[in-house]
Amino acid sequence: MSDLATRFEQAVADSKKLPERPDNATLLKLYALFKQATDGDVDGKRPGFTDMIGRAKWDAWNEIKGTSKDDAKQQYVSLIEDLKG
Repeated sequence: MSDLATRFEQAVADSKKLPERPDNATLLKLYALFKQATDGDVDGKRPGFTDMIGRAKWDAWNEIKGTSKDDAKQQYVSLIEDLKG
């Protein structure tokens, strides 16, 4: 496993032990980066108006469409490190 993959897995584990809960915008950014890093570009239809949370997650993920998986992993690791303080 590459160093980046190891650091990403550690950051995912660390994300569950942050000193305080991030705000919603940061949580959406973490979600989008995680999905981009693990699944690649968003696909499928955007959720409808009745699914506000699903829609927000889809929009956040769609905003970083085209980002490489490795770049998304690096951004995720960096953001978690910043949140850890």
